[in-house]
Amino acid sequence: MNAQTKKFLIDGPVGKIELALDLPAGTPRGMALVAHPHPLFGGTMDNKVAQTLARSLVQLGYLTYRPNFRGVGETEGEHDNGIGERDDLRAVIEYMRAQPSQAELPLVLAGFSFGTAVLSHVAASMREAGEHIERMVFVGTATSRWDVAPVPENTLLIHGEIDETVPLAAVLEWASPQELPVVVIPGAEHFLHRKLHVLKRIIVDAWK
Repeated sequence: MNAQTKKFLIDGPVGKIELALDLPAGTPRGMALVAHPHPLFGGTMDNKVAQTLARSLVQLGYLTYRPNFRGVGETEGEHDNGIGERDDLRAVIEYMRAQPSQAELPLVLAGFSFGTAVLSHVAASMREAGEHIERMVFVGTATSRWDVAPVPENTLLIHGEIDETVPLAAVLEWASPQELPVVVIPGAEHFLHRKLHVLKRIIVDAWK
């Protein structure tokens, strides 16, 4: 991704988990975890939307971790329909918390597509355990394809107007009972081709 990106392996529930760590300039204001789209359809930590999420959060001052899901890259194990993947993300968060001077850093969870479904359940279990999450950022929230758990009211939801994979109407139907606003990118499809600069602007502006 850039000269400040480090890739390495950590131990997970069913084997090694491959991680990329992107470092901000100066003292970190927090740390972030970015979850990528569906592994069986080419989703990896290097997906352009996942990278844009990471770049945005790094610009905002967050140490940003991007794991590969099971069976992707050097991450061991087999795809588990989003169930075992929750355990893997919890393991990554535990690793993040265990690093020197990171235990008390605010945590941001960001996901794209399949990654939003997995993260929603991770976040729900964390909140039940009393663990604090500063904010969540969901792009292309996969409500029409997966069981996406309710999210906190300050979650930033971003969706393409003409998303053919997860129709905007499906996201609005999921968000409505929670009274969650959805930021719509005009003319954007699921992978936000030629709209990634807009995505980054939305995220950075949301922190202002």
